[in-house]
Amino acid sequence: MLRQLIDEFETASHRYAEAHGVTRDPDWFVLKLHEEVGELTQSWNRLSGRGRPKGRSVEDMQRDLADEAADVLGHILLFAHANGLDLAAAVERKWLFRPA
Repeated sequence: MLRQLIDEFETASHRYAEAHGVTRDPDWFVLKLHEEVGELTQSWNRLSGRGRPKGRSVEDMQRDLADEAADVLGHILLFAHANGLDLAAAVERKWLFRPA
């Protein structure tokens, strides 16, 4: 499941980079992840009343938060893939997940 998700994010990211002339060098992966975490924080601040809602409804802000969380997930998977990290093994090791 994780492998398929990584492949789908990789395809979408590669398409986006080609369409917009983005060079996905090693720094890009970590910088883009950092940017997306910032956007997630900004969305959380709006939803939790720590930032200006800018005319957005609660439902819109919840959708924005979900969208930004999806971006963070995608970019952590892209970062791991670009750096040859085995996230499945790391999750099992760090979170003590064991297959049933």
